[in-house]
Amino acid sequence: MNLTLFRLLLSALVLLAYPPGWAADTKPNVLFIAVDDLNDWIGCLGGHPQTITPNFDRLAASGVLFTNAHTAAAACNPSRTAVMTGISPHRSGLYANEQKMRQILPDEPILPQHFRNHGYHASGSGKMLHYFIDAQSWDEYFPDKATENPLPETYYPEDRPVSLPRGGAWQYVETDWGAMPVSDEEFGGDWAVSQWVGAQLAKKHEKPFFLACGIYRPHEPWFVPEKYFEPFPLEEVQLPPGYKEGDLDDLPAAGVKAGRNRYFPHILEHDQWKQGVQGYLASIHFADAMLGRVLDALESGPNAGNTIVVLWSDHGWHLGEKEHWQKFTAWRACTRVPLMIRVPRGTAPGLREGTVAGSVCDRPVDLLSLVPTLTELSGIPAKENADGQSLVPLLRDPEAEWDHVALTYLHHTGSFGMSTDDWRYIRYHDGGEELYHIRKDPYEWDNLAAEPEHAAKLQELRERAPEKFAPKVSPDPEQLPRLSFHPAGKGKDPPASAPDGAGFSIALFNRSGDAVEVFWISPSGVEKSYGILAPGKMREQPTRPGAVWHFRKPDGGDPLGHVVVGDRRSRVLIPKR
Repeated sequence: MNLTLFRLLLSALVLLAYPPGWAADTKPNVLFIAVDDLNDWIGCLGGHPQTITPNFDRLAASGVLFTNAHTAAAACNPSRTAVMTGISPHRSGLYANEQKMRQILPDEPILPQHFRNHGYHASGSGKMLHYFIDAQSWDEYFPDKATENPLPETYYPEDRPVSLPRGGAWQYVETDWGAMPVSDEEFGGDWAVSQWVGAQLAKKHEKPFFLACGIYRPHEPWFVPEKYFEPFPLEEVQLPPGYKEGDLDDLPAAGVKAGRNRYFPHILEHDQWKQGVQGYLASIHFADAMLGRVLDALESGPNAGNTIVVLWSDHGWHLGEKEHWQKFTAWRACTRVPLMIRVPRGTAPGLREGTVAGSVCDRPVDLLSLVPTLTELSGIPAKENADGQSLVPLLRDPEAEWDHVALTYLHHTGSFGMSTDDWRYIRYHDGGEELYHIRKDPYEWDNLAAEPEHAAKLQELRERAPEKFAPKVSPDPEQLPRLSFHPAGKGKDPPASAPDGAGFSIALFNRSGDAVEVFWISPSGVEKSYGILAPGKMREQPTRPGAVWHFRKPDGGDPLGHVVVGDRRSRVLIPKR
C-alpha cells in the first residue's frame, strides 16, 4: 500500500473516531523549540559523522523530518523576526542583526500574541527573539519578562579567552571554546531553561498553551560541562566533510568576499581548527541532552497526547567550509537547518490523522512556513500578512506536489539564496551568481552559473526570484549597543588606536551639557581633532574596530574620557562630569 492511500485510510478512521464537533471545541497545545546556530550536524541529517544527537534523532523519528529546510535569513535577528512574525525580510526591510524589530515593526503581533488572541496561554523561556523577550507578547516568561533578558544565568570562566586568543577588536568576543568543570545544573543556562519548560509540561493547564523553549547552545562561546567533550577526543576529531581547499576559485567577487573572513585564518594560525570542531560537537551534544530533558517531561506528563511539537534552528554555521567561520552566507552550511514537526493523532483540527512517525520530506521549505502551519494545525484564524506556505499538505503527505522554492536573504538588499528540490541558486546585490546541482554536489563545490549547458536552468531560477526588495531600514542610533565610556582621571590616559577591520560608524551623543571636542587617537598615540560636538547633539562618526576616540572640553580644555570601538556599530554617550 502506498503512503498516500495509507494516509487516506488513516484519516477516514480518525474521522470516525472523533465526532464532527470535536475539533471546534478542542485546541492542541504547541511546544515550540528553537535551537541557536545549529547546522545539519545532527544524526538524522548526516552533517558530521561523529555527532551525538539521540534526542534530535528521537524527535525526528516520531514525526516528520524536513531534510531540505532553510532559514529565511542568514543571521539571528532577521531569521527570528521572520519566524515569529511570519513576514519575509524582503518585505519588512529587516535584514541584519544590528536592526531592531520593534523599530521596524512596532505594532506587529508575534506568534505567541497571535495565539493569545485566540484563546491560548503563551509562555516561554530562553532565546526566541534577538536578545529581548518582547514582554507584551507573553503571559509569562523565564527569566522574568520584565527584564527583557531571555538568557538565564550561565557559568562562564573568569579567565578568558580559554582556547582562542582574540585577534583584535574585529573578533567577536564570544568566539572561544572549552570544557567547563561543572555539572549541568551548576552550568545553568540551557539547563535552567529545560528545567522551567519541563515544569510547565509536567502540569495540567486550564487553557491550551503555546510554550516556547529556546536552547542557546551551540551558540558561541562553546563552553559546556566537560562530560560533553569527553566523547570527542581531540586526536579523533574529524574536520568538516564539506571543506575543500580552493573552494572559492570559481565564485564571483561577492561570493569570495562573503566566504573569506578573518576568523578561519586566525583559527588556523593558532592551530585551533580541530578544537573548534570539538567545541561545536560538544555544544551540540549538550543541546541534545537539554532537548532530551524537555521531551522526557512532555512524554511523562499529562500533555503528551495533545501537544504539537515543532523544532527549528535559526540558521546554520560554517566551520571552515568556503574558508568561512560563522554565519551570514547563502550557502547550505549556513542556510540549511533542522526542522521537525510532530502532530499527535486526533489532536489538531488541521490534521486530525496526525503525522506518521518516521516520515521524511525532501521538498524545499523555509521557516516562514511555521506561522501558517501552526495556525492551520491549531484551527485558529490565519495571520493575514504571513508570507509563508503552510506545511500541512507535506505533513499529510511528505511526497505531495510542492510548487515552491525556499529563499534565504542576506544583509545586503537584493542578495539571497534559493533552494529547489535539486538545485541551489545564489544571487548577490552586485549581480554575481552561483548555481549548484545539489543531488550531485551537496557541498556546493562546483559553481555551474557560467556553464552554457546550464543556462536554461539558471534563467528558470532567475525568474522565480523576488522582483522587489524592501529597502534596509537603518537602526535607530538610540537603540544601538552602548560602548563603555572610560572617564578621564589620573593614570587613565587613552591608549593608542589599533584599527583592524572593516569600517562602520558609531553614534556620538553629547550628554555632557557643554560643547565637546572629539579626537581620534592615532596608532602612534597622537590626538587628531574631528571638530566640536554641541551640547545635546548627536552625530555619526566613521570609524573602525580598535579605534580610540577621546573627548575633552574645547580649545585644549580638560579631558572627559575615551571609548575603544568594538566589532560592531554602537553608540557613545558622553556623560556629564
